[in-house]
Amino acid sequence: MSSITIIIYKIFLYSGIFAWDVVLSLGNLVRFKRPVGKVTPEGHPGYGGYWPEYREPKEGDSRCSCPALNAMANHGIIARSGRGIKFTELTEKIRPTYNFASSFCSFVPHYAAFMLNKSYSKDTFDLEELDLHNGIEHDASLTRLDAAFQPKQGEKHVPYIEELLSFATGNNGSLMTIQDMSRILSKRRAESKANNPQYSLSLFHKIFGSANSSTLLRIFGGRVDDMRTVLLDERLPDQWESRVREPYGLTMLAFNRTVLPVEWGINESKYAVKAEREGGQP
Repeated sequence: MSSITIIIYKIFLYSGIFAWDVVLSLGNLVRFKRPVGKVTPEGHPGYGGYWPEYREPKEGDSRCSCPALNAMANHGIIARSGRGIKFTELTEKIRPTYNFASSFCSFVPHYAAFMLNKSYSKDTFDLEELDLHNGIEHDASLTRLDAAFQPKQGEKHVPYIEELLSFATGNNGSLMTIQDMSRILSKRRAESKANNPQYSLSLFHKIFGSANSSTLLRIFGGRVDDMRTVLLDERLPDQWESRVREPYGLTMLAFNRTVLPVEWGINESKYAVKAEREGGQP
C-alpha cells in the first residue's frame, strides 16, 4: 500500500476502534459489574483464579519490556517461547486475561503491527521486537534501565522495581495511589534525563509511560503484593483476577481517567537538582 493509502486506512481503522470504545464505555455504565471471582470468563486460562503452570523463560526464549506480556508467556497463555505470536492471537488472549475492553485489545496490537511494518491479520512477531526504541518502549521506565544502558529490554532492573513498590503510601504502604505513581515517574524522568546522554521522551511517550504505569493501578488495583509478583517474577499471583470488573472490560475512555491525572501530577523539578548532582550511570 502507498503511504497515503496507509494513512487513510489508519484513520478509518482507529476511528472505528475509538467509536466502538465509546459504545463499550456506555455499556459499562448500564450493566452490572462481574461478580468477584468470576471476572475471568469460564473456559479461559485463569478462570476461578487457577492459572496455567508458571515456567521461567529458557535460554533462547523471547521476552520484552512489558511484564504483563512476559507473564502471559511464562504461563503459556501465549507461546512460552515468546516467538511466532500472531497479532490477532494477542488481541484474543489479552481480553480475558486482564479484562481490557475489546477496543483496547484491538488498538494496541494494530499499533504494534504498524510500528513493525507487519500485517496485523497475517504476520507474527517475537516479544523482543516490541522493544523497538521509541516505538512502544521508551526511556524512564519504572522497571527497566534505559536502552542506552541495557539494550535487552526483556531484562528487568530489580532496584527500580523495589523503589517503585516503596513509593506506595495507601493503606499503610500496601496500596499504590495515583499520587504515588506520579511521584515515582517524576523521579525516574529526572534521573533518566540527568544520567542518560541519549535521553529522549516525547509527549507521546510521556503519555504512554503514564498509561503503562496506570495499568498497575487499574488492572492490578495498585496492590503492592500483586505488583511485586507480576513485576519481579513476571508471574500472575495464585487466585488472582483482574481488578477491573466492568462487563465490557477496561475501555480506553475509562482508562484515561487514571492516565491523565497520573501525567498531570508529574513534577520532575522536585527531583532534578538531586539527580543532576548525583549524575552518572544508574
